[in-house]
Amino acid sequence: MKKALAQNPNLLRTLIGLSLTLIVLLSYAVYGATISPNYYIYETEPTDSSFEDIELSKIYQNNETTWLASIPADGQNLTWINMTVDNLASGAIVKMTNDGKLYSHPFLGVPDAEVEVDGKTVDFRCSEHCVYDETIEVEADSSSVTIQALTSTDPARRSNGTVYADNAAEAEDLARNEIDYEHTPSVITIQIIEPGNKTVQPQVNIYTVNEGFYSIEIFEIDAATEFLWALAAVVGCFSMVLIPSFTVYFASRARERRNEEKLKLAVVEDSDE
Repeated sequence: MKKALAQNPNLLRTLIGLSLTLIVLLSYAVYGATISPNYYIYETEPTDSSFEDIELSKIYQNNETTWLASIPADGQNLTWINMTVDNLASGAIVKMTNDGKLYSHPFLGVPDAEVEVDGKTVDFRCSEHCVYDETIEVEADSSSVTIQALTSTDPARRSNGTVYADNAAEAEDLARNEIDYEHTPSVITIQIIEPGNKTVQPQVNIYTVNEGFYSIEIFEIDAATEFLWALAAVVGCFSMVLIPSFTVYFASRARERRNEEKLKLAVVEDSDE
Protein backbone atom coordinates (compact mmCIF):
# COMPACT_ATOMS: atom_id res chain seq x y z
CA MET A 1 0.00 0.00 0.00
CA LYS A 2 2.79 2.39 0.91
CA LYS A 3 4.67 1.83 -2.36
CA ALA A 4 1.48 1.89 -4.39
CA LEU A 5 0.44 5.23 -2.94
CA ALA A 6 3.90 6.69 -3.35
CA GLN A 7 4.17 5.60 -6.97
CA ASN A 8 0.58 6.37 -7.96
CA PRO A 9 -1.01 9.41 -6.27
CA ASN A 10 -4.13 8.84 -8.39
CA LEU A 11 -4.82 5.76 -6.26
CA LEU A 12 -5.60 8.01 -3.32
CA ARG A 13 -8.11 10.01 -5.34
CA THR A 14 -9.65 6.75 -6.52
CA LEU A 15 -10.07 5.53 -2.94
CA ILE A 16 -11.63 8.81 -1.84
CA GLY A 17 -14.02 8.88 -4.79
CA LEU A 18 -15.04 5.26 -4.32
CA SER A 19 -15.62 5.76 -0.59
CA LEU A 20 -17.77 8.84 -1.10
CA THR A 21 -19.79 7.05 -3.79
CA LEU A 22 -20.43 4.08 -1.49
CA ILE A 23 -21.39 6.40 1.38
CA VAL A 24 -23.97 8.15 -0.80
CA LEU A 25 -25.40 4.89 -2.18
CA LEU A 26 -25.64 3.16 1.19
CA SER A 27 -27.11 6.23 2.84
CA TYR A 28 -29.74 6.50 0.14
CA ALA A 29 -30.57 2.80 0.52
CA VAL A 30 -31.05 3.19 4.27
CA TYR A 31 -33.12 6.33 3.81
CA GLY A 32 -35.30 4.61 1.20
CA ALA A 33 -35.92 1.70 3.55
CA THR A 34 -37.02 4.02 6.35
CA ILE A 35 -39.54 5.96 4.29
CA SER A 36 -41.05 2.86 2.66
CA PRO A 37 -40.63 -0.11 5.01
CA ASN A 38 -43.58 -2.21 3.77
CA TYR A 39 -44.05 -3.51 7.30
CA TYR A 40 -47.43 -3.16 9.01
CA ILE A 41 -48.29 -3.59 12.68
CA TYR A 42 -51.70 -4.98 13.56
CA GLU A 43 -53.52 -5.12 16.88
CA THR A 44 -56.19 -7.45 18.16
CA GLU A 45 -59.20 -6.66 20.31
CA PRO A 46 -59.73 -9.16 23.16
CA THR A 47 -63.22 -10.18 24.22
CA ASP A 48 -63.39 -11.59 27.72
CA SER A 49 -66.10 -14.04 28.73
CA SER A 50 -66.67 -15.30 32.25
CA PHE A 51 -68.55 -18.29 33.62
CA GLU A 52 -68.85 -17.72 37.34
CA ASP A 53 -70.19 -19.92 40.16
CA ILE A 54 -70.66 -22.82 37.77
CA GLU A 55 -73.26 -25.33 38.91
CA LEU A 56 -71.64 -28.76 39.40
CA SER A 57 -73.20 -32.22 39.33
CA LYS A 58 -72.26 -34.46 42.26
CA ILE A 59 -71.43 -38.18 42.12
CA TYR A 60 -70.49 -40.05 45.31
CA GLN A 61 -68.97 -43.51 45.16
CA ASN A 62 -66.07 -45.46 46.69
CA ASN A 63 -65.76 -42.83 49.40
CA GLU A 64 -64.98 -40.14 46.82
CA THR A 65 -67.00 -37.15 45.68
CA THR A 66 -66.79 -36.24 42.00
CA TRP A 67 -68.04 -32.90 40.76
CA LEU A 68 -68.74 -32.50 37.04
CA ALA A 69 -69.69 -29.67 34.67
CA SER A 70 -69.33 -28.66 30.99
CA ILE A 71 -68.95 -25.15 29.59
CA PRO A 72 -69.63 -24.31 25.90
CA ALA A 73 -66.83 -21.83 25.21
CA ASP A 74 -66.72 -19.80 21.99
CA GLY A 75 -64.04 -21.38 19.79
CA GLN A 76 -63.73 -18.48 17.31
CA ASN A 77 -60.25 -16.98 17.78
CA LEU A 78 -60.12 -18.52 21.25
CA THR A 79 -56.72 -17.89 22.86
CA TRP A 80 -56.80 -18.17 26.68
CA ILE A 81 -58.76 -20.42 29.02
CA ASN A 82 -58.22 -19.71 32.72
CA MET A 83 -59.94 -21.54 35.57
CA THR A 84 -59.95 -20.89 39.31
CA VAL A 85 -61.37 -23.31 41.85
CA ASP A 86 -61.95 -22.42 45.52
CA ASN A 87 -63.33 -24.23 48.59
CA LEU A 88 -61.41 -27.41 47.81
CA ALA A 89 -60.67 -30.21 50.23
CA SER A 90 -57.04 -31.10 50.89
CA GLY A 91 -55.73 -33.56 48.30
CA ALA A 92 -58.47 -32.82 45.76
CA ILE A 93 -57.76 -33.56 42.08
CA VAL A 94 -58.85 -30.89 39.59
CA LYS A 95 -59.10 -31.71 35.89
CA MET A 96 -59.90 -29.42 32.96
CA THR A 97 -60.48 -31.27 29.70
CA ASN A 98 -60.85 -30.04 26.15
CA ASP A 99 -60.85 -32.43 23.19
CA GLY A 100 -59.26 -29.75 21.00
CA LYS A 101 -56.14 -29.91 23.22
CA LEU A 102 -54.56 -27.09 25.18
CA TYR A 103 -51.08 -25.89 26.12
CA SER A 104 -50.49 -25.64 29.85
CA HIS A 105 -47.73 -25.34 32.43
CA PRO A 106 -47.59 -24.22 36.08
CA PHE A 107 -45.39 -21.27 35.00
CA LEU A 108 -47.71 -20.13 32.21
CA GLY A 109 -48.53 -16.45 32.78
CA VAL A 110 -45.75 -16.05 35.39
CA PRO A 111 -43.40 -13.17 34.41
CA ASP A 112 -39.65 -13.92 34.26
CA ALA A 113 -40.24 -17.61 35.04
CA GLU A 114 -37.31 -20.02 34.72
CA VAL A 115 -37.17 -23.80 34.40
CA GLU A 116 -34.51 -26.46 34.82
CA VAL A 117 -33.57 -28.26 31.60
CA ASP A 118 -30.74 -30.81 31.61
CA GLY A 119 -29.32 -29.27 34.76
CA LYS A 120 -29.38 -25.74 33.31
CA THR A 121 -31.67 -22.86 34.24
CA VAL A 122 -33.33 -21.35 31.18
CA ASP A 123 -36.13 -18.86 30.59
CA PHE A 124 -39.55 -20.42 30.43
CA ARG A 125 -41.09 -20.58 26.94
CA CYS A 126 -44.49 -22.12 26.48
CA SER A 127 -43.64 -23.19 22.92
CA GLU A 128 -40.86 -25.38 24.36
CA HIS A 129 -41.94 -26.28 27.89
CA CYS A 130 -45.76 -26.36 27.91
CA VAL A 131 -47.60 -29.69 27.84
CA TYR A 132 -49.99 -30.10 24.91
CA ASP A 133 -52.79 -32.45 25.90
CA GLU A 134 -56.55 -32.85 26.21
CA THR A 135 -56.56 -32.95 30.01
CA ILE A 136 -54.85 -30.67 32.51
CA GLU A 137 -54.65 -32.23 35.95
CA VAL A 138 -53.62 -30.49 39.18
CA GLU A 139 -53.53 -31.80 42.72
CA ALA A 140 -54.63 -29.19 45.22
CA ASP A 141 -52.14 -28.39 47.98
CA SER A 142 -54.45 -25.71 49.39
CA SER A 143 -58.12 -24.76 49.17
CA SER A 144 -57.58 -22.97 45.83
CA VAL A 145 -56.28 -24.02 42.41
CA THR A 146 -55.60 -21.93 39.30
CA ILE A 147 -55.17 -23.39 35.82
CA GLN A 148 -54.09 -21.31 32.82
CA ALA A 149 -54.10 -22.68 29.29
CA LEU A 150 -53.50 -21.55 25.72
CA THR A 151 -55.04 -22.85 22.52
CA SER A 152 -51.91 -21.96 20.53
CA THR A 153 -48.35 -20.87 21.22
CA ASP A 154 -48.30 -18.73 18.07
CA PRO A 155 -47.89 -15.13 19.33
CA ALA A 156 -49.30 -13.76 16.06
CA ARG A 157 -52.80 -14.70 17.26
CA ARG A 158 -52.57 -12.64 20.42
CA SER A 159 -52.26 -8.90 21.14
CA ASN A 160 -50.41 -7.73 18.02
CA GLY A 161 -48.04 -8.74 15.26
CA THR A 162 -46.27 -7.66 12.08
CA VAL A 163 -46.87 -8.47 8.42
CA TYR A 164 -45.01 -7.54 5.23
CA ALA A 165 -47.15 -6.25 2.36
CA ASP A 166 -47.16 -3.86 -0.59
CA ASN A 167 -50.21 -1.92 0.61
CA ALA A 168 -52.59 -1.56 3.52
CA ALA A 169 -55.35 -3.73 2.01
CA GLU A 170 -52.99 -6.64 1.47
CA ALA A 171 -51.55 -6.14 4.94
CA GLU A 172 -55.01 -6.31 6.53
CA ASP A 173 -55.81 -9.54 4.68
CA LEU A 174 -52.56 -11.08 5.87
CA ALA A 175 -53.19 -9.93 9.44
CA ARG A 176 -56.71 -11.37 9.47
CA ASN A 177 -55.36 -14.67 8.16
CA GLU A 178 -52.81 -14.74 10.97
CA ILE A 179 -55.47 -14.14 13.60
CA ASP A 180 -58.29 -16.27 12.18
CA TYR A 181 -58.57 -19.54 14.10
CA GLU A 182 -61.34 -21.90 15.11
CA HIS A 183 -60.65 -24.00 18.18
CA THR A 184 -62.83 -27.06 17.90
CA PRO A 185 -64.29 -28.75 19.80
CA SER A 186 -64.45 -25.89 22.26
CA VAL A 187 -66.45 -27.49 25.09
CA ILE A 188 -64.59 -27.39 28.42
CA THR A 189 -65.22 -30.22 30.84
CA ILE A 190 -64.54 -29.78 34.57
CA GLN A 191 -63.94 -32.70 36.90
CA ILE A 192 -63.10 -32.36 40.59
CA ILE A 193 -62.42 -35.42 42.76
CA GLU A 194 -62.43 -34.94 46.55
CA PRO A 195 -61.91 -37.59 49.23
CA GLY A 196 -64.95 -38.49 51.33
CA ASN A 197 -68.59 -37.47 51.02
CA LYS A 198 -68.52 -33.70 50.49
CA THR A 199 -71.58 -31.56 50.76
CA VAL A 200 -70.01 -28.17 50.05
CA GLN A 201 -69.66 -27.59 46.33
CA PRO A 202 -66.33 -26.10 45.15
CA GLN A 203 -66.58 -22.65 43.62
CA VAL A 204 -65.51 -22.77 39.95
CA ASN A 205 -64.95 -19.76 37.69
CA ILE A 206 -63.75 -19.95 34.07
CA TYR A 207 -62.55 -17.01 32.02
CA THR A 208 -61.98 -17.20 28.27
CA VAL A 209 -60.40 -14.72 25.85
CA ASN A 210 -61.26 -14.41 22.15
CA GLU A 211 -59.14 -11.99 20.13
CA GLY A 212 -60.32 -10.56 16.82
CA PHE A 213 -58.79 -8.11 14.35
CA TYR A 214 -58.88 -4.50 15.57
CA SER A 215 -56.58 -2.22 13.55
CA ILE A 216 -53.49 -2.06 11.36
CA GLU A 217 -51.03 0.71 10.52
CA ILE A 218 -47.75 1.02 8.68
CA PHE A 219 -44.58 0.72 10.71
CA GLU A 220 -43.04 4.19 10.93
CA ILE A 221 -39.80 5.49 12.36
CA ASP A 222 -38.08 8.88 12.47
CA ALA A 223 -36.53 8.79 9.01
CA ALA A 224 -34.29 11.84 9.58
CA THR A 225 -32.80 10.45 12.79
CA GLU A 226 -32.29 6.98 11.33
CA PHE A 227 -30.70 8.49 8.24
CA LEU A 228 -28.20 10.45 10.33
CA TRP A 229 -27.34 7.40 12.43
CA ALA A 230 -26.90 5.27 9.31
CA LEU A 231 -24.76 7.92 7.65
CA ALA A 232 -22.60 8.22 10.75
CA ALA A 233 -22.15 4.45 10.86
CA VAL A 234 -21.17 4.28 7.19
CA VAL A 235 -18.74 7.19 7.51
CA GLY A 236 -17.22 5.61 10.60
CA CYS A 237 -16.72 2.27 8.85
CA PHE A 238 -15.02 3.82 5.86
CA SER A 239 -12.95 6.07 8.09
CA MET A 240 -11.46 2.97 9.67
CA VAL A 241 -10.30 1.95 6.20
CA LEU A 242 -9.23 5.36 4.88
CA ILE A 243 -7.38 6.77 7.88
CA PRO A 244 -4.59 4.14 7.76
CA SER A 245 -4.32 4.66 4.01
CA PHE A 246 -4.07 8.43 4.44
CA THR A 247 -1.47 7.96 7.17
CA VAL A 248 0.66 5.75 4.96
CA TYR A 249 0.27 8.15 2.03
CA PHE A 250 1.25 11.30 3.93
CA ALA A 251 4.12 9.49 5.64
CA SER A 252 5.34 8.33 2.25
CA ARG A 253 5.05 11.82 0.77
CA ALA A 254 6.92 13.32 3.72
CA ARG A 255 9.73 10.80 3.29
CA GLU A 256 9.88 11.56 -0.42
CA ARG A 257 10.22 15.28 0.30
CA ARG A 258 13.01 14.61 2.77
CA ASN A 259 14.80 12.47 0.22
CA GLU A 260 14.35 15.19 -2.40
CA GLU A 261 15.80 17.79 -0.05
CA LYS A 262 18.77 15.56 0.69
CA LEU A 263 19.28 14.96 -3.03
CA LYS A 264 19.17 18.70 -3.77
CA LEU A 265 21.61 19.39 -0.93
CA ALA A 266 24.00 16.74 -2.27
CA VAL A 267 23.82 18.21 -5.77
CA VAL A 268 24.59 21.70 -4.43
CA GLU A 269 27.57 20.40 -2.44
CA ASP A 270 28.93 18.59 -5.49
CA SER A 271 28.62 21.72 -7.61
CA ASP A 272 30.45 23.80 -4.96
CA GLU A 273 33.33 21.40 -4.97
